Amino acid sequence: MSTKEEFIFRRAEIADIKAVREMIQELADFERYSNGPELSEEDLIRDAGLTGQQELCHIYVLIDNATQQAIGYAICFNSYSTWQGRAYFLEDLYVRPAHRKRGAGARIFREVAAIAFKLNCKRLEFHVLCWNPAREFYERLGASNLTAIEDAWQYYRVDQQQLAKLAGELA
Repeated sequence: MSTKEEFIFRRAEIADIKAVREMIQELADFERYSNGPELSEEDLIRDAGLTGQQELCHIYVLIDNATQQAIGYAICFNSYSTWQGRAYFLEDLYVRPAHRKRGAGARIFREVAAIAFKLNCKRLEFHVLCWNPAREFYERLGASNLTAIEDAWQYYRVDQQQLAKLAGELA
């Protein structure tokens, strides 16, 4: 287990984005979606509002105090529930393999939960691949697996090609 002083958790800065983009690829490789990430460093800088644009996501990094290197990250965004109101969505949480089992992942998750709580969010939501052993990690930290509940929610996605088709049907 780590001490709080072992790591620094903070909002990402422009100088962190190269490492964040590398870790996004590492996570995609682990998830068996190596060709998935299409975002560039510039996209992340823009979407996180780091140069004055509208902030679409919040990027956080966990810095190892000993090396001053980013060893993990989280990307989140504001969400909304018509049943409960404000929610916070955790898109990614990743810790580099060499730094696992030191409390880094739990530190990131607790920090994100604290941010959601300070924002007066009613819940923190995220997805985990069904085969990912991190499911146990999240459950130990108090997350509920909604897909394990009878009549639970199903997750859908409309990709960009289908978005274009649907939008074209309005013309």
